Amino acid sequence: MFIQLHTLTSYPATLLNRDDAGFAKALPFGGSTRTRVSSQCLKYHWRNYDGAHALRDAGAEMAVRSRRTFQKRVAQPLIDDGYPAPLVRAVTFALKERLLSDKKATKTATRDFIIPEKPADALEDLNTNQIVVLGVPEVRYVRSLAAEKIDAVREDFPIFWEAEEPDDAPLDLDKDTAGEAADAMRDISKRDLKKNLKALTHAAGLDAAMFGRMATSDVLARGDAALHVAHAFTTHAQESESDYFTAVDELVTGTGELGSALIQTQDLTSGLFYSYVVVDVPLLVSNIEGVPRADWTDADRALAADVMERFVHILTTVSPGAKRGSTAPYAHAQCLLAEVGTAQPRTLANAFHTPVPQQDVVAGSYKALGRYVKEMDGMYGLQTDRRLAAMGPVDGLTDAVGVDATTTVPDIARWTADQIRTA
Repeated sequence: MFIQLHTLTSYPATLLNRDDAGFAKALPFGGSTRTRVSSQCLKYHWRNYDGAHALRDAGAEMAVRSRRTFQKRVAQPLIDDGYPAPLVRAVTFALKERLLSDKKATKTATRDFIIPEKPADALEDLNTNQIVVLGVPEVRYVRSLAAEKIDAVREDFPIFWEAEEPDDAPLDLDKDTAGEAADAMRDISKRDLKKNLKALTHAAGLDAAMFGRMATSDVLARGDAALHVAHAFTTHAQESESDYFTAVDELVTGTGELGSALIQTQDLTSGLFYSYVVVDVPLLVSNIEGVPRADWTDADRALAADVMERFVHILTTVSPGAKRGSTAPYAHAQCLLAEVGTAQPRTLANAFHTPVPQQDVVAGSYKALGRYVKEMDGMYGLQTDRRLAAMGPVDGLTDAVGVDATTTVPDIARWTADQIRTA
């Protein structure tokens, strides 16, 4: 079961998504260059939106995305709670190795976190080279497991609690004792760790359930994305302008000196963007509720339905804009076509393979979209149930996409959610 969402959204004088040189991202398509907004940019803004219908208000916690999770969310809170820093660093390192690489931490490396050469940098050394996506329940469990490991050795290694400086290793700690403590900290059962993480509710976080999570170990579950997000692009050839601007030094104006303290240019574009998202409903329910994909209809689907309803609102109203202070890049979709069915999804991007003429671009885009949908239906048959919300010249579009009339975005949001609830 798939829910497909297609939108058309117009933005004037904006710089929605920049490349490494500061220019608007672009895409060659159909023999012409189009302005583009990357799927990564879109998902970032959807995840972090905190207004009405925000995903973070759905009742499941969002994931923690950081290189510093083990330092900031595991080790430092334990040290703040009074646990000896040398043991905290060692057990956090051992857990990090088990989670991210499947490997048991070596005795030497773990001991180095107990008696590091540079104590001031020891916590920083727990950071990962790349961003790691961990759910709050996973982080909470890892932190509690670390505390349990340390509590278990309190009687065996009282020297750590007797240290005058709890943030550093005891001055009279020898390497043999440090090695014995390292062995205790790195003794982590891969099987138990994997089983307990799997048993957590909403383990990886709501956004990871929606947009997926890469994992290179067998312990930390990899999650396939339930929402497939295409790069948005303009239905017409790129329209851009190099904007020349200055910053005026107001304390020198009127003195005969030049008032410009800064002279720069920036890329500004305008366009009607086509955006496409596919929701794999069984996978969404499976990821959120932690059930096998094949059993999704037997699972509690209330949260997945609520997420779907929220996402329709977010897709149509949340702008992925940079340069907000100077361009106010806020726009709502002018057209939303929603489809539900079991057939293989298909993008409608090819409706705009030939660039729409830039005069009356909305009407031209509606005409191109309607013609393409009608031709697809004629070739493959009508394979989805549809709802359309749109403004402007929609008469020809409604007929072409096979709906009697347009409806509202809130109605479509509720309708897509109901498809999940009643499947």
